[in-house]
Amino acid sequence: MSRSERKWDHIRFALQNQQNRSTVFDDINFIHQSLPNISVTDVRLDHSIGELSLSSPIFINAMTGGGGEKTYQINKELAMAAKLTGLAMAVGSQMSAIKDKGERYTYEIVRKENPQGIIIANLGSEATAENAKIAINMIEANALQIHLNVIQELTMPEGDRDFSGALKRIETIVKAVDVPVFVKEVGFGMTKETVKTLSQVGVAGVDIGGSGGTNFAEIENKRREKSFPFFNGWGIPTPISIIEAALNSDEISIIGSGGFLTGHDIAKGIALGANAIGMAGFFLRILVENGLEALQKEIETLHNELIMIMTALGAKNISDLKKVPLIISGETYHWLNQRGIDTKQYSCRSIK
Repeated sequence: MSRSERKWDHIRFALQNQQNRSTVFDDINFIHQSLPNISVTDVRLDHSIGELSLSSPIFINAMTGGGGEKTYQINKELAMAAKLTGLAMAVGSQMSAIKDKGERYTYEIVRKENPQGIIIANLGSEATAENAKIAINMIEANALQIHLNVIQELTMPEGDRDFSGALKRIETIVKAVDVPVFVKEVGFGMTKETVKTLSQVGVAGVDIGGSGGTNFAEIENKRREKSFPFFNGWGIPTPISIIEAALNSDEISIIGSGGFLTGHDIAKGIALGANAIGMAGFFLRILVENGLEALQKEIETLHNELIMIMTALGAKNISDLKKVPLIISGETYHWLNQRGIDTKQYSCRSIK
């Protein structure tokens, strides 16, 4: 099977794969504020992640490219949605276009459709510094995302089996390129230890990519003759991974992704410590099934929901939202307790 065919396989199975929104989102509850003392018009969603100035904390996360005309069309319409709604956008892995120049147009369309937008390049941890420079230049990227997908590769019939040297390659890329470098998991979460290690080699931010969204183990298992069912339930739930990662937030920016479906989910993710929230499969399904206009309306709905929730909490901006008090219970509380993380720091804090 060609790389292009495999790319389309991933899209096709991702559309069939029902997002399993992690129930641990329900373990997070905001403490009601009877006197928020602000107006809806006071709320601002613009903020910065390191060197990137964003007009929204939501962005279109890495999905596709390198799969010929079908992925070209998806990327074109995603870029149009990003431009219409002011969202940043990450493309899917560009290694296919580095190996086959004939696939570059499926990525280059993103910059053509959104010449002034924030565009993030994407490669796997097997990439070299030279690969990184090519990927960045290909789409005039404002940042680079390096994805970690060990479980996906191990489950993939033709996937990689050797992951040695990844940290050193990431460090080399950080030193070699002139844009911020983010490291992203693809649906299995990151621990506080992993985030700490990445911060020490100069990474600007991490996308924890927790479990609860598109499940790439399930997708790859559908492509295997004999499945690895033990990987289908593998990983760290998204809210838990955000909390773990945010313990290093003084040193590195935190992006949450994996199972976000509503403005309420997004507000919880930011309140737990994320600087921004990435959404991929949810947006892809809306685009493919209902079209560009429906996707634009959904993004506007998410913004409106987030503004209403922030108003109710008295949070005028993203920094305020990260300080609102909340209660953590259930599986999430148990996990954090076992990991030595005190949840009272969330329940006893205040914007004021």
